[in-house]
This record gives sequence, structure tokens and C-alpha cells, in this order.
Amino acid sequence: MTDISTAAQTSTGAPSRAGALAATGAATGAGAASGTGAAADAAGATGAASDTGAASGAAASGSTAAATGATTTTGEAPAEGSAPGGRPQTERQRQPQRLVSVDVARAVAVFAMFAAHIGPPAKPEGAGHLLVAFDGRAPAIFTLIAGLSLTLSRGGTRPRPQPAGAWRATLVRCAVLAALGLALTELRSGIAVILTFFALYFLAAEPLARLGTRALTAVAAVSVVAGPVLSYVLGPYFGYRVTGRGRYPGFEAVTSWPGFTDALDTLLLSGAYPWLTYFPYVVVGMALGRLADLRRTGAARRLLGWGALLALAGHGLSALALGPGGGREALLRAIVRGHAYAVNAPDPVQAVLNRQAGAIPSTSWAWLLVDGPYSQTPFETVANIGASLLLLGLAVAVCRGRAMETLLRPLAVVGTMGLSVYAVHVLARAELHPHHGWPALGAFCGVSLVACAVWAFVFRATPLRRGPLEWALHAMMPKPAGRPPGARRP
Repeated sequence: MTDISTAAQTSTGAPSRAGALAATGAATGAGAASGTGAAADAAGATGAASDTGAASGAAASGSTAAATGATTTTGEAPAEGSAPGGRPQTERQRQPQRLVSVDVARAVAVFAMFAAHIGPPAKPEGAGHLLVAFDGRAPAIFTLIAGLSLTLSRGGTRPRPQPAGAWRATLVRCAVLAALGLALTELRSGIAVILTFFALYFLAAEPLARLGTRALTAVAAVSVVAGPVLSYVLGPYFGYRVTGRGRYPGFEAVTSWPGFTDALDTLLLSGAYPWLTYFPYVVVGMALGRLADLRRTGAARRLLGWGALLALAGHGLSALALGPGGGREALLRAIVRGHAYAVNAPDPVQAVLNRQAGAIPSTSWAWLLVDGPYSQTPFETVANIGASLLLLGLAVAVCRGRAMETLLRPLAVVGTMGLSVYAVHVLARAELHPHHGWPALGAFCGVSLVACAVWAFVFRATPLRRGPLEWALHAMMPKPAGRPPGARRP
């Protein structure tokens, strides 16, 4: 996992890979309460969530739920109005429960973000193999889980109609996330804050949430290839043929017209997590929530199977294309023509990618064959989707047992407060300037586990149990103008 913190840059500078992962971590860790909606998904990418995202509030604030985290039942729900033994249900019993497995997967992605920002270099030796496994994948995992959370907050495999006012709720949530992202960027922590990108993702996800399952799945499949290809094709027209990608916006985006247009360029095409190449993860997560009921027996097995297949396909086909297919020779020729600075580097291809935080340039179509971290190619996207499914499948399998679910509950709590954990970690890095290494990584993870557990216990009977920023995001949510048929009061 290459540390890009040293290369971090704002819209006007070069981004840091640590920043990129941090941003992604932010996105993942930060999910807001499940009871709200699509904008929450954005937060969900960052990790927070409410107790129930499926109820009417979740529909109206579907953005919020996603932002706060995935919410769905952990098992077959009893008949409405009755408990398993036929006893009348309380209001709390009638509310869907969170999927602990999804929160656990999100928390793992949060810790992977920590590893990128304050952990040791990712080297294939000893414990470093674990860091290598997550190098560049945390952003993708966070983003995919955000899309999954958005779908779960709106009914999952049985989507519910959205009430009037859902769009207004989404706009409010996205505006708050964007403002928070810009503010965190101004801390100059060296982290490529992802929250502003997430605001755009979830705004774009709102109309897709209304598509049928087949149409949504088709859009997801097409976007995995179309997004990276469009990014490659459009790059030269906007001045990014050789370099210039990997940026992230700051407050200049809202203080001047040139800053605003530059921010749009950054968010859509040239940023650390541009919409063209990272939004496909959101759409894939949304489609997954429609196609797979994680409560069902066999869900873990299917996730693990498809995850392994996609990961092998992404990395395996890239290796074949670059090796026997002659792709690497084409890249070396392109480097001689357009990247003279990298010709004498130990690894010329990697030297070019490092110049813009891993993103490929547009000097040869062969760049689309690579699968390196943050390269934003079809092969990397497919492999990252596979890794995300593997993590989700493992989490679902482990959490099947009541004992393991209870044991992993503290980790799941971190996943529900991702937005707060992410924001605090950006602040801590900006103010403390921790020395990268295992001690710092262990301290950040340990403090997060303890702090989130204490917070959840102290405020267990209040709305603050969501987490400080998750609660604030939920509180700012407009009241739904109406409720979809069958929805209950939270």
C-alpha cells in the first residue's frame, strides 16, 4: 500500500495517496443514521448509521441512511405486529435491525484507511502482506458499501416507493457532506478527503435508486467499463493527457467562479476519487443490495464465490494483457515518447502512475490494461469489486454465529460511527503529525474501538448513540412530507 501522503495535493496541487485512502476511509467510515437516506449513504461510505434505515424516515431520508450505514434485518423478520412466539411486538421490535456484518466490513475498511495514513509501508513481508492486500482497496470498499447501504435503507430486495420530499432530503445531506469535506480539506492533513466526492456520488445515485432491478444491474455493469474508458478519452481534452490527475477541492470551490469550475473538473474527472471512475462502485453496491438478501442462507457462500471470481478475473486478465498480450511493451514505448522523466526509473510504469497518485495518463490505450492501486481502470475496478465481495462474504459468514456476532460487536460499532471516526482521524493527523508505523496504527485503531464503545454505551438511550456527527447529520434532515405505503413511525 503505497503512501501518497507525501504527494498529497489540493485542487491546485498533487494529491497524497494516504490522502486518497483517507478520503476513502472517510467515505467508508462515515455512515450516518440509517433512518435517513441517500445522502446518508454518502456518510455510510464514511460509516455511520441509525438503528433502522428501512422505515419511512429512511425512505424520506434515504440518503442519510446510506451515509450512516447499512440497515436491514439480520434474519427473517416475523409477521408484522407479532413476535416470533406470536406475542405482540413492541415498536422497537417491529423496526428492522442493522446488519452487523455490513458494519463489521465497513470498520475493517476504516482500519485499512488508518493503515494507509499512519501505518508502515505496505511491503510483502510478515504482517505487511495484510497491508498489501488492502492497498488501494479501502476507498472502493467504502464506496461500494455506501451504495449497498443506500439500497438496504430503501427496502433492499423489496424496494419501497419514496415519499415526497426525498429529493430535498438528499440535497440537504449532500450539501452538509460537501461542506464538511471542504472544511476537513482546509486542515491540510495530507489526506485526500473524499467526503466532497461522496456528496456528488449520492446526488447522482438518487435517480438510479428509482430504477428497476434489471435496469440498475445493467447500469452497474456498463459503468464499470464505460467510466474508466470515458475518463481516459476525455483526459486530453481537459489537459490531462500526461499528468494532472489526483487532486481534491478545498474552500476555493465556493469562493470564486474559477474555483467552482475547477472543483467540478476535479470532482467529475481529474480528482483523487472522480465521479467517472468511483461512482461505478456505488452503482454496483446498489445493485448488490437489490440482488442479494444478506439474511438468507447461502448469501456468504455466493458473495465469497463471486468475489473470488471477480478478483481473479481483474488481476488475472490484466496480467495476461500486460504480459503475453504485449501491453507492457506498449506502455514502455509510450513512456519513451511522453514520460521521459520515468525512462530510467527502476519501474518506469510505476513511476508514471506515482506522478498522479496512481491514476493512469492518456498517452496509450495500453494504460487501461493495468490493475495497480488507484489506477482507475476497468481491471482494477473489477478486482476491487471482487475484494469488496470477499470482505462482505467473510463478514456475513463470521456473523452467522451469535457468539461471533457478539464478539465482533465493538468492531461493528466503529463501522456505525464511520463519519465521526473519519473526521477525528483527519483532525488528529493534521494536529499530531503521527510517525508512520505499527505503534501509531495500533494506537489509532485501539482508541477508535474504545472511544466508540464508550460513546455507544453512555448515549445508548438517546439519539446521540449514532455518533456525534451522525446525530448532527440526522438532526439536520428535513422532516418527510409523507410516508410511503406500509411505512411505520420510527
